Amino acid sequence: MVQVGLTGGIGSGKSAVADLLAGHGAVIIDADLLAREAVLPGTDALARIVERFGPEVLTAEGELNRPALGEIVFADPRALADLEAITHPAIRKLATAREAEAGPDAVVVHVIPLLVEADQQGRFDTVVVVDVPEEVQEARVRARDGWTLEHVRARMAAQATRAERLAVADHVIDNSGDHDELVTRVARLWDALLSKSNQDHP
Repeated sequence: MVQVGLTGGIGSGKSAVADLLAGHGAVIIDADLLAREAVLPGTDALARIVERFGPEVLTAEGELNRPALGEIVFADPRALADLEAITHPAIRKLATAREAEAGPDAVVVHVIPLLVEADQQGRFDTVVVVDVPEEVQEARVRARDGWTLEHVRARMAAQATRAERLAVADHVIDNSGDHDELVTRVARLWDALLSKSNQDHP
């Protein structure tokens, strides 16, 4: 098994790269999807979040109200640390279970937006960073989510810098071009991952 950590800043195109890798045969484990699963109604993590932040972070249906929780934690570093102390172990437990289901010869790609921030790069055989210039990030996120420029920049400022991500990269995917260019670059990456798999398991 080759364990790959895939990361990149908001708007960089991590999901597009993951989708292309899945098309080549990779097993994709998306931390954002697991983060939602980890706090579904009835989970221990959701109960602990309500205990820490109060019932106002729930919807009328008893689900996590992400915008309400986001307003609390993004304005308070201590609150964010408390939230991560609850959710990160639950997400890692789910990821470990998915990885075990993948089989011994799989290329498993963990899509983790905050890989660098959580200092998780050492967990993986290979770290892939999807990279675009900051002005491209800003334009894409504004077009996709309808956010103001100030909102986009605040979210970017809460993430690792571009330089910090590139510093831990074994492979960099430049996603500032068009889709055809991305397809070509991901195909090259896949060949490199298969080569690493063959070297690890001759």
